[in-house]
Amino acid sequence: MTSAESPRRIEIVEAAYRYVLANGLAGASLRPVAEATGSSTGVLRFLFGSKDGLVVALLERARSDELELLATVPPDADLPTVARAVWAWLADPAHRPLLRLWVESYAASLQDESGPWSGFARATVDDWLRVLAQAQPPQVRRTAAGRAERTAVLAVLRGAMLDLLATGDRTRTRAAVEVGLARLSAG
Repeated sequence: MTSAESPRRIEIVEAAYRYVLANGLAGASLRPVAEATGSSTGVLRFLFGSKDGLVVALLERARSDELELLATVPPDADLPTVARAVWAWLADPAHRPLLRLWVESYAASLQDESGPWSGFARATVDDWLRVLAQAQPPQVRRTAAGRAERTAVLAVLRGAMLDLLATGDRTRTRAAVEVGLARLSAG
């Protein structure tokens, strides 16, 4: 068994993940993460190579939560139904820590294309667009109009999510999602 698969590494990733959900990731240093995981900075360096290696492992862990959500989307649902299901998940207060971490990681990925966040933003866009594409009829999915439609849905969902995270106003943001989806359906 390699250190990448060791039970201790998995345990540390889970504990570190809980820590960054509560405290953020960008400003975290190895020392408080080590304390939060019942470990030492030396063990973290051994298991992850560096802080960047730990960040990569934590981003993979966060992405697994995102992909878990995407796997629950009904495969035969239409695009508005899928969008509403995704919005319900995004608007659930229980997911706020994960979404704050996602926003932090997404922004860091845009700022540092060569660091541990490299490719994170692009990968999440691709993940979400793939799920939304599955909700479109095949003849629409393969067209420029189909790509534009699912990109617009993603923009509405992400914009409303950012606004919800900033304001906590679920009623207004839910109404905005409904208006956006209705306009897309009418258009």
